[in-house]
Amino acid sequence: MGLLTAATSVPALLFGLQSGAIADRLTRHRPLMIACELASCAAALTVPLAWWLGLLNLTLLIAVALTIGAAGVLFRAANFPHLAAVVSPTQRTEAMAGLNASYSVASVGGPGLAGVLVQLLTAPIAVLAEALTFLASALLLRSIRTPEHSEPAASRGMWRDVAEGLRYSLTHPILRALLGAGVTINFFAMTYTAVYMLYMVNTLGIPHGLIGVLIALSGLGGVLGAWATSRLAKRIGEERVMLFSVLLFPIEILAVGLLSGPLWWKLAVLALMGTMTGSIVVAYATCMGAITLRETSPELRGRVNATMTFAVQGVMALGGLMGGLLAELVGLRPVIIISAAGIALSTIWIWSSPLRVASHAPTAERG
Repeated sequence: MGLLTAATSVPALLFGLQSGAIADRLTRHRPLMIACELASCAAALTVPLAWWLGLLNLTLLIAVALTIGAAGVLFRAANFPHLAAVVSPTQRTEAMAGLNASYSVASVGGPGLAGVLVQLLTAPIAVLAEALTFLASALLLRSIRTPEHSEPAASRGMWRDVAEGLRYSLTHPILRALLGAGVTINFFAMTYTAVYMLYMVNTLGIPHGLIGVLIALSGLGGVLGAWATSRLAKRIGEERVMLFSVLLFPIEILAVGLLSGPLWWKLAVLALMGTMTGSIVVAYATCMGAITLRETSPELRGRVNATMTFAVQGVMALGGLMGGLLAELVGLRPVIIISAAGIALSTIWIWSSPLRVASHAPTAERG
């Protein structure tokens, strides 16, 4: 399982940055996105086929994981400029909110549903269901009728293009702040996530049967956060929503780390904090995406998005490792408190940036 999990992450590390440069060279991104989903569908279909033929082995599974991972990298790189091309500037925050809500629900419900399918249908047939979701995604993309056209960026060679995206992300004051905050939050969020379930069971004494319910509440919080963010952003602007979200996030984690008392109280606090965390994560991600779109020159959107995705995914693995190591050294509760303190550092990036002095009214966006 470790090899398969690693295989899905390898493509992002190997050519995550280059995928942004590829996306910026395209006038239309939807065909690439459809091709990526069809490639993932075809790769997933080989698993039940090989199982039926008696040819299923670890090498094939790793190849499938690499293919799906690579297709996912290209899909995400193309998705960002595609959204900018088909959604009007005034509706981008709402579109981002919907996307992040769906990601939140999928990240919570997906593993549980996968477990049910594996138990009911066996693993290879469950992969067939996954293949059908890729096919459905391709068909839904094909059904979009909104015309798409982007001005392709002039290419000066792959590595020069990649370097230009890195330089733009690191020198633009707002994008640099978003990148720094994103890296900080995701590192310590993964430190927290690595020990959260053990903390609930071993330290707080939460019954195993309630763990899934508590975790599922973050998905519900994501939906509520998307609904609230799209409305708040229209009233006070994405900058203000982001400023307050980075303040609330570490407070919620700290409340979990300091939690004690009778079981009913622990359950009530965990339920509330789980819902709030899901809401805040979606609010932050939505505003980050909308602001990044607005602040990035159209010809650099693929590369800037790829830069941020590459940096965030890179630190997530390190954060999870750090959580496990710290738990061995200092225990579970201190890791939760350390994670809250680490996430609080993200406020320095955001509150010391031009976002703090931006107008509270929604600003005009680039095309």
